[in-house]
Amino acid sequence: MTGSPKTVYVACETWLKSCERNQLERSTLKAYRSHARVHIEPKIGHLLLTELKRSDVRDFKDSLIDRGVSQAQVKKIMVSLRAVISEAVEREWVDRNVASEVKFKRSTRRDNKRVEVPTKDEIRTIIEKAPDSHRAMFVTAIFTGMRISELRGLSWAGVDFDRGTIKVFQRADEYCVIGDPKSRAGVREIPMSPTVLKTLREWQLSSKPNELNLVFPNGVGKVQNYSNIYNRVFKPMLVSNGIVNEAGEAKFGIHALRHAAASLFIEQGGIRRRSRRSWGTRQSL
Repeated sequence: MTGSPKTVYVACETWLKSCERNQLERSTLKAYRSHARVHIEPKIGHLLLTELKRSDVRDFKDSLIDRGVSQAQVKKIMVSLRAVISEAVEREWVDRNVASEVKFKRSTRRDNKRVEVPTKDEIRTIIEKAPDSHRAMFVTAIFTGMRISELRGLSWAGVDFDRGTIKVFQRADEYCVIGDPKSRAGVREIPMSPTVLKTLREWQLSSKPNELNLVFPNGVGKVQNYSNIYNRVFKPMLVSNGIVNEAGEAKFGIHALRHAAASLFIEQGGIRRRSRRSWGTRQSL
């Protein structure tokens, strides 16, 4: 070990600086800062790395659960803590990563909340009742399985009507900044079903050109804000058409349209990789 003993707080701030140097996405950095400054530093930031014990990490994890933090969020926070101490190990501030020795109980099906998948009737309602301003976007989401970030960043340069495909090569983050997909797997080509092909052709003819060449821009030709799409369009549409839960709230979020796409795909004939590439051409409701 080198230098004077460092605290967990110092390790957190050093790790965050490294994340910034590595130019991680703003949304990722925002989450990491929250993990460090809202959860880790206030609880165990004062502890010296050399004195941090496995029991301290276990107590910290348990305290998160006792405070009502969701299991999914606890896991993310703990992954960040492991990364913090891993950074400290690389800098020779501590000999071993005690956080990596604290294990998670494997989640079971009972632990996971049931994923709400839109029914065929609900999908029909969304397609029929969606406002003209967003119908093309929702239809594309339902029949391609594209993420809302990918739809918000979709460029006409990626839409090939002759080949009947959509090339996903960029996305819009939560700050409405266009960038690369999160992973290499995010760059892909998706076949368009006849419904999507027809819908996008009609949408292109009725749309005004915009500087960013976006397929689904906002009213001034810029990237649409996710919150606006959900709170001003999607949620009111579900509620007004009775697609609600027992509390009378919107039954699901926009992400559920990806589940709709997956369920339609499974219904159309399995999960073989070859089929996955061509399922979009066989969609029907």
